[in-house]
Amino acid sequence: MEQRPLGHTGKNVSSIGLGGMSFSDFYGKTSREESFAVMDLALELGINHIDTSNIYGMGRSETVIGEFLKAHGGESPFVIATKAGITSDPETGARCYDNSEAHLRRELEGSLKRLGLEQVDLFYIHRRDTRIPIEDVTHTLVTLKQEGKIGGFGFSEIAPYSLRQAADIHPVDAVQNEYSLSTRLPEMGLNQECARQGTAMVAFSPVGRGLLTDTPPDATRAAGNPFLGSNPRFVGANLDRNLKAAAAFAALAAEMGYSTAGLANGWVLAQGQHILSIPGTRSVDHLRQLAQGATMTLSPSDMARIEEVLPVGWAAGDRYSEAQNIGPERYS
Repeated sequence: MEQRPLGHTGKNVSSIGLGGMSFSDFYGKTSREESFAVMDLALELGINHIDTSNIYGMGRSETVIGEFLKAHGGESPFVIATKAGITSDPETGARCYDNSEAHLRRELEGSLKRLGLEQVDLFYIHRRDTRIPIEDVTHTLVTLKQEGKIGGFGFSEIAPYSLRQAADIHPVDAVQNEYSLSTRLPEMGLNQECARQGTAMVAFSPVGRGLLTDTPPDATRAAGNPFLGSNPRFVGANLDRNLKAAAAFAALAAEMGYSTAGLANGWVLAQGQHILSIPGTRSVDHLRQLAQGATMTLSPSDMARIEEVLPVGWAAGDRYSEAQNIGPERYS
């Protein structure tokens, strides 16, 4: 599989990685055995990048990955990224953010223990804590890197101007953001700033949270998922419109000889050599489809056909509800 640089870390990773949220029942029930099968196939396909977080299943994703590594002798065949910074208020239980050095150290130690590692290859700030200047947070991350606890660092869902502020302190290895044919916000400056800074732009949900696959969630499936059931794109008339548009894209993918997920992933990767894709899946069959995206070369005419079917702004509804949109930095 094609390899691309992971920012300034000196490591190359597969252009398509694995999103570890799917190992935590977020999009549906899964098992240890199913997660192991997905990771086994990933290695067979040449995928060597896994992205997880301390809050995915409240540590479950990291634990399953750690168990997989232990079963394979303890040495990690993957470049592993994890995150911290999202927490809950101890009194109210409400979601909040903490980028303090004490919190990041404590959560990182927990992640390393669950993963069975002494160092994680990449450590993200999952969400900005606006009480703390990003320059101060960057200094904390540099210290963790100097101590050998992390190999590199990044930020999730930040604005281009925040990347510039952090990069003034130390080169930033990766910025993670939702990016797909249905969510093109990063084209409003983030993709460009990442390229300028030599920072990897890591695209999560590259198949539109399942919308751009051969089996998109219908109203019943979406309503049964706590996240999708309250997401504007997966409810009511918006979902009906989006499924109709997605069906036209699926027809195009079939005509071109690809799975829907494969073509959606291939489109993301075609946006720049600094872009990485980290789809999540519970299914080995779906992983094979997703991996097609790393094997295709899309011509200008292919890209034009895709754009004709799914032009910028085609998706009905915002990518997040108001509650879900608390935390990501807004810049356009």
